[in-house]
Amino acid sequence: MINLFKIVSLLEGVSYILLLFIATPIKYMYDNPTYVQWLGMPHGLLFVAYIMLAFFLWESQKWSAKEFFIVCLLSLLPFGTFFVGKYLKE
Repeated sequence: MINLFKIVSLLEGVSYILLLFIATPIKYMYDNPTYVQWLGMPHGLLFVAYIMLAFFLWESQKWSAKEFFIVCLLSLLPFGTFFVGKYLKE
């Protein structure tokens, strides 16, 4: 489950960065929403998977409520999910 969470957190972070820094500027600068449409749904699914996996790992990783909150907060920050490994124990 930890390896799956690492993969999902990486993919979620990459999709978020692509959405924020490539797709959204193209949408507004060139009036082309195509890339937002392509990246929006996969990013949303990865975000939901990230939160669900974090919830499942909360008990097995013995996170405090504060650590769980931080792991969830990292999903909202660009580049945040790349630092979630700090809270994972093998």
